[in-house]
Amino acid sequence: MASIFSKIIEGTIPAYKVAENEHFLAFLDISPVAKGHTLVVPKKEIDYIFDLEDDLLQAMMLFSKKVAKGLKAVVPCNRIGVSVIGLEVPHAHIHLVPISHLIDLDFAKPRVQLSAAEMTALAASIQDAIVL
Repeated sequence: MASIFSKIIEGTIPAYKVAENEHFLAFLDISPVAKGHTLVVPKKEIDYIFDLEDDLLQAMMLFSKKVAKGLKAVVPCNRIGVSVIGLEVPHAHIHLVPISHLIDLDFAKPRVQLSAAEMTALAASIQDAIVL
């Protein structure tokens, strides 16, 4: 059965996309821990990030770096935090989260609520700031 991320990649589930190439897709998390929380996923459905082939994992990190730079240019923060948890969805993914304090990367805290219009505008701003 296809993961929710595979359905987003296929276009059967909508997403607020910020970057895409032939191997990866980056989109806003719909239940963000911080404004701008972005997910980076490989288009190839593989459950566990450390099961990715070395070249694909390396390329995913380099793609994530470009997304993180665009994200930091748009969302005020000190850094872009990176987290790989891998328990929520059986599809390898990287969380990119704008942070200014350690607590900002706490996935147990209440989630940020943004309207569809805010998400659309934010995704467009991040997309414009990313240089692939």
